[in-house]
Amino acid sequence: MIIVRPVSNDKRANIITAKQREESVSEIKKWLNVSDSTISRIWNKYLKTGNYEPIPYTGRKSDISPEKDKEIRAKIMEKPDITAEELIDELSINLTTSGLYRHLAKMDLTFKKRLSILMDKNARM
Repeated sequence: MIIVRPVSNDKRANIITAKQREESVSEIKKWLNVSDSTISRIWNKYLKTGNYEPIPYTGRKSDISPEKDKEIRAKIMEKPDITAEELIDELSINLTTSGLYRHLAKMDLTFKKRLSILMDKNARM
């Protein structure tokens, strides 16, 4: 898998400076080791906005609203032994079980994983 990192602001500034000096794309490409499309994308953004800095990545929005977070926290406090499946069903959460676990980890909450695993452990004792 190739990891693509944003072009540094120094390179972006160099692209703008070179384009302003009317250097060719092929010269800039060799000099800065960037693709044609990167050069044109940065240059076009500069022409439109006067800015060459990348748009900051803020991450993906949560599928769970802050109100739903409060409901989840209240349900877990009310019923600490609730399973993930029960929590999803009772609160009509639109997440998979693993998605709920990841969300709960972000909320610094943990609880028992699965009712079936707990039942199996109790049956063996």
